[in-house]
Parts: sequence; structure tokens; C-alpha cells
Amino acid sequence: MRAAARLLLTVRRTWYRVRYPRLTLGRDVRIRGRIRLRRGVRVTIGDRTRINKLVRFAGPGEVVIGADCLLNATWIGCWTTVTVGDRCLLSNCELVDSTFHNLDPARRHDPPSPSTRAPIVLEENVWVGGGALVMKGVRVGRDSVVGAATVVRTDVPPRVVVIGNPQQIVKRFDD
Repeated sequence: MRAAARLLLTVRRTWYRVRYPRLTLGRDVRIRGRIRLRRGVRVTIGDRTRINKLVRFAGPGEVVIGADCLLNATWIGCWTTVTVGDRCLLSNCELVDSTFHNLDPARRHDPPSPSTRAPIVLEENVWVGGGALVMKGVRVGRDSVVGAATVVRTDVPPRVVVIGNPQQIVKRFDD
């Protein structure tokens, strides 16, 4: 039975490599769900990362997922870069590095300018809960937790738990 499961995972990884030439999979990536790439996004997924449910990537940017991560029904919209460190847990959440429209009312229907986009970085061992939204230009510090349904608009320091909209720190992990 284990050999059959291993063969199925190997076939699935091979199919995704052929289907999406801009997808790079590390060693022993486990795809138990599905992956969908749109609009030319380039995606690199690190060794031993697990993909559950439907994980979607969109945009013309580049996404780098570290090793030993878990992505579960995640959507990543990437127009610049989105970097996810090693050992991160991403639940049914969204990471979006673009606001898609200019803020100025006179320019709102113009094509997006560079000011509408900024990279996102999740450092090592970050956990992003279900329904959370991480917005452009945010860095989430190592070992931090983003609670369910939280809207993250500014940087999150290392070793804290943030919740709410706007986000607020509710716990600090002592060293």
C-alpha cells in the first residue's frame, strides 16, 4: 500500500511539472490536493512541503515557498514577490502583494502603478490562520502567529500572536 501511495505522489508531481513549466518542486513535495497557477506566476516549492486541498497562485510575480511547509487551501496573488520561510503553516488564507488599483480617485481606473504593489515576506515558522489576509509590503516575523480572519496591513514582529482588523498583538512568546 505504501508503495502505491508513493507512486501516486510521484506521478502527481511529474504531472504538475509538465503542466506548469514555471513550477519548481523540491524533493518529496506531497501534493494531496491540487495546485493551480495563473497569469505566468513563477512558483518554487521547497523540499518536503505538503499541499492540501486547492492551493492557487496568480499574477506575474515570483513565489518562493520554503522547506517543510504546509499549504492548505491557500491563495497567493503575486505581482512582485512573495517569500514564505521554512516550516510555515498557511491555512485557508490569502497573501496578496497588490491592491490592484490606484488610490487617487482621478487615477483609480488607470492601470496599476508601482505604488500599488510591494513584496510580502513570511519569515521562518510563521502560522497564518484560516480566513486571514496578509496585504502588500508586510513582513511577518519568525515564530509569529496570524490569527483566523486577521487583516495584516503592517509588519508583525517576531514571536507574537496578532488578531483582528486592524491587527493587534495579543500575546508575546517569552524567550
